[in-house]
Amino acid sequence: MDQPHGGGTADGAARGADGRGTGGDTRPRARSQEPRPRARSQEPRPGARAQESRPEAQSQESRPEAQSQEPRPEARLGTPQGTPSAARSGTDAAWAALGGDPALTRHVTYGGPAGVADGPFAARLPVLPLARSTVAVCALAAAELAARRTGNAVPDVRVDDGAVATAFVSERHLRVDGRAPSSFAPLSRFWRTADGWVRTHANYPHHRARLLAALGLPDTAETAAVAAELAGRSAEEVERTVYAAGGLAVAVRTPGRWAGHEQGTAVAARPLLTLEHLGAGAPPRRLTAPGGSTDPLLPAAGVRVLDLTRVIAGPVATRTLALLGADVLRIDAPQLPESQDAHSDTGFGKRSATLDLGSRSGRATFDALLATADVLVTGYRPGALDRYGLAPEDLAERRPGLVVARLSAWGGYGPWGGRRGFDSLVQAACGIAVVEAGPDGTPGALPAQALDHGTGYLLAAAVLRALTEQSRTGGTRLATLALAQTAAWLLHDLPGTPHPPAPPAHPSDPASPPPASPARPYDPASHPPASPARLSDPASHPPASPVRPYDPALYLAESAGPVGHLRHALPPVSFAGGPANWSRPPGHWGGDAPVWRGH
Repeated sequence: MDQPHGGGTADGAARGADGRGTGGDTRPRARSQEPRPRARSQEPRPGARAQESRPEAQSQESRPEAQSQEPRPEARLGTPQGTPSAARSGTDAAWAALGGDPALTRHVTYGGPAGVADGPFAARLPVLPLARSTVAVCALAAAELAARRTGNAVPDVRVDDGAVATAFVSERHLRVDGRAPSSFAPLSRFWRTADGWVRTHANYPHHRARLLAALGLPDTAETAAVAAELAGRSAEEVERTVYAAGGLAVAVRTPGRWAGHEQGTAVAARPLLTLEHLGAGAPPRRLTAPGGSTDPLLPAAGVRVLDLTRVIAGPVATRTLALLGADVLRIDAPQLPESQDAHSDTGFGKRSATLDLGSRSGRATFDALLATADVLVTGYRPGALDRYGLAPEDLAERRPGLVVARLSAWGGYGPWGGRRGFDSLVQAACGIAVVEAGPDGTPGALPAQALDHGTGYLLAAAVLRALTEQSRTGGTRLATLALAQTAAWLLHDLPGTPHPPAPPAHPSDPASPPPASPARPYDPASHPPASPARLSDPASHPPASPVRPYDPALYLAESAGPVGHLRHALPPVSFAGGPANWSRPPGHWGGDAPVWRGH
């Protein structure tokens, strides 16, 4: 993953997928007559974006620097992003998208240290409400499932801004034997072009090689050579050329230009997420009370999760399911590169194995795992896994009663539905980079990889809600999410007030979107190391105080494991009686046997 702007959905599939990223498919499909939790019908969703009411939706596709007609996105509600009411409104909307009982949101309270919205999460867009809301609905879905399994009342949920802010930059807080992981690739960045800006992603070696090949540069080319080459090309020509070569580059667009783009239009017509029935061929799921009376309450205990995700968003979701007691087994193709540092951040509570689904033995082993799995989470390019029998319709037939959760960058529809992508690229394409631009006009980024992390918590929440609904009505469930849909929610639907207008981003462009807040990004390296890991409960995190300043050290822990001594962020998902930390540290990527626990 790249720092500080990168990350995203998985970038590679099992053999033959050509390393192309990520899952998720919202194509029309046959459905049973049983009503799903939230139909994708004519009924408007919370915060739905009717195109005729969006002034920027009529913008014509134009060159990246042609921003004079583009107004800054307006706040939908007059609620500052630092206030709990903004988070509560976002929580209500996200919980409704998940099909949850609206009465349950009364169990959620908000608190934590002061200054998070103006310090580490300073941004023009309502990033903190997004982070709070996604963590809140994930914790509430866990509490709801816990109540369903125990027969008790729904436990209270607490959302602590300090825990949320720390977890949303967990990759920056990670230390391995005192070492800060080096994860920024020099060719993953913004570049000036002849007519604007382009964003590239080249963290993986094969993406770097494809980028350079597309530009006609040798493998040894460095930043200066790439900059000189891109300076003479248009942003959209670079986008087309690099994509055709299998690389990753997107033109930086304003929100209005994205609204006028065919993919942007398709994204705008979708809800934040969908959770639907694939069929009714399975009886209600039997859920027994988890654990003993003295153990943390683990609502996902006994649930088997096959994790076919990479990078940040998907692994954050499955890391959360592991926190809640699920047996999470991550499966990767042995020939695809992966960063051990990335896995050390998102591999808590999981085991990791490699299987080549293109081989007879690898496929047989995987099919045996799938036969007894409860949940399959995928984060590959839409359609990349279909030839292995992993399309949702095929899975509903092969494994009735399965929960299928699919994540992609752009959504499984529209002209970009089959493209690979990452958080940083989605930010650049949809207009976030322009809204958060600096005083000199250089595109900016959110203070955290919030599309990745936020979508990850939504994905975990969708899985938990699907398990709860299955305990009532049975059937096979499909959850579908995309980073681009989360970005649209942040830009257009999520309550929160952007910062006031600032001077133009460029003297020749008087109506350019204003630059981001001048606050410096939060630097975790300037803070002391954490105290030893806290495995006891009281609601996971220190009590909130309205005057206590944010100190990330209070939300970090240390643990020793196979990869060394780790300093890491504690989980932000917290409910009464729930776990305060993961049961095991991450191991070596690909270092476990492809079997379920107890076998």
